[in-house]
Amino acid sequence: MNIVQFAHGEIYMLGAYCSYFLIKLYGFSFWEALPLSALLVGLLGIVLEKFFFRPFRGRFESSIIVAVGLMLLLQTIAVVGFGTDTKSMGGIIPGVLKVSGVTLSRDRLLAILVGIILVAVLFLLIKKTKTGQAMVAISQDIYAASLQGIDVNRISAVAMVVGCALAAIAGSLMGSIFSTSPFMGTTAITKGIAVIILGGLGSISGAVVGGFILGLIDGLVPPLLSSTMAGIVGFGVIILVLLFRPRGLFGHE
Repeated sequence: MNIVQFAHGEIYMLGAYCSYFLIKLYGFSFWEALPLSALLVGLLGIVLEKFFFRPFRGRFESSIIVAVGLMLLLQTIAVVGFGTDTKSMGGIIPGVLKVSGVTLSRDRLLAILVGIILVAVLFLLIKKTKTGQAMVAISQDIYAASLQGIDVNRISAVAMVVGCALAAIAGSLMGSIFSTSPFMGTTAITKGIAVIILGGLGSISGAVVGGFILGLIDGLVPPLLSSTMAGIVGFGVIILVLLFRPRGLFGHE
């Protein structure tokens, strides 16, 4: 869609809050709240695409300004509506798993598994369905795609719904592992942008590889050096890659 969605971290945050309130106020289990949160936040994506991004389609700089404004708006609404105190929805699966001397929480393993499944489903959606191929066509040339009879508005709305729903699921999973707050999206979007730059804009394979590389750095460097050094090493790797591949590992024209 040629949009850098700086407000995606706030969509992630709203997904966590949605699951939290469904669990705490309405008595849903986590597995009931998760798809409902994805549905509700996904529907919000239709509103965002139609009223915030569609009017600025084709105007890259303007869409960035809109996204930043939307980020601040959603964050302020969350602060006013939910307060600044962190909230906990509780773990999904209690306990830990020990493998070869390494201890991992079951919650985190579950988040990894769900992430792998969703990435695979997204890949199949884009590669094997007409809707997914229409998304690819629009990303390559929106005018040629419209001349071929593709409903650009509908496909753009679907893309935003999918993106928002996935963000809601991610936020819900991370909210269960850590905690939920109005500012939790800041870290997520910072990491997300770093992954996209490293992997290449518009490439799912690039996002997977880029996320894996930065994840390994975040996991291996802090015990050996420090968390600060992990950030320095991560951005050092990004700079090194961009020197040789300005569009990222899997980026293209």
